[in-house]
Amino acid sequence: MTTWPAKSSLPQTVSPVYFVQSPPNTDVDKISTGSGLSPFGSPVNRQGQVSHYNHESVAESPSTLRSSGPLRNGYSSLQMIDHNHHPIDEDDDDYDEVDGSDEKRGRRTRFYTCLLFTFVLAFTIFCLILWGVSKSFSPTVTLKGMVIESLNVQSGNDASGVLTDMLTLNSTVTMLYKNPATFFTVHVTSSPLQLSYYQLILASGQMEKFSQRRKTERIIETKVIGIQIPLYGGVPALYAQRAKPDRVVLPLNLTFTLRSRAYVLGRLVKTKFYTSMRCSITFHGDKLGKKIDFLKSCSDH
Repeated sequence: MTTWPAKSSLPQTVSPVYFVQSPPNTDVDKISTGSGLSPFGSPVNRQGQVSHYNHESVAESPSTLRSSGPLRNGYSSLQMIDHNHHPIDEDDDDYDEVDGSDEKRGRRTRFYTCLLFTFVLAFTIFCLILWGVSKSFSPTVTLKGMVIESLNVQSGNDASGVLTDMLTLNSTVTMLYKNPATFFTVHVTSSPLQLSYYQLILASGQMEKFSQRRKTERIIETKVIGIQIPLYGGVPALYAQRAKPDRVVLPLNLTFTLRSRAYVLGRLVKTKFYTSMRCSITFHGDKLGKKIDFLKSCSDH
């Protein structure tokens, strides 16, 4: 009777296996293979059959899992991660300080910008007020009169050699200029004073420029002269001058423009005044050398 040896049973004790979610480790795979475990964690016999193992040996206590190497390493890694957050918080504090300084600098810049804008605006308004006030102190010009010292008509030739009557006239114009301003001086210039018979200019003169201080006045005398002015027959009223000079009646017009400039606040605030005068007079031959009044005969525009 042949006796067959009894089949050996599976070992009752199996090396403990831990299931931990971690990156794949080749050393763990080697240990599982060396222990006779399949890739799914089951023991394999020599014939290639998969045997069941004791689940009780796998179920470990929570204390064992906590004390396992992979979990301990993971917990240490979490501690390291939490510890590394503190430098970032310090950097955030630095960033907050930088942001705070930038905000203060921005507020300071806005403050000085508003202050400068307010100063410029106030100064501009002040200059406009000065300019407006200065406009009310317009200078006054009063023509006192004119004296025609000499008037002579004789035959002659013009510049091109044409034969015609030639006029020579000497006169003086007197005017009063007054600056009523209380806080600025005016600088006065004038266009040429022209004495004309309708459209024909008989004499002209240039007034000298001057400066007039505040609340002062002066008398200005200007020579208006015409030398060898060709008439071309344009002044028939003078034809009688040769025979009877005292019977000459000659209508004349005197025109000129005064320009007055006032520097109220240096070169920043300047005021200009223009006074254009036009006076119509009638010269009588018997008034030669006498004063001709401009009363009610002048207009300014």
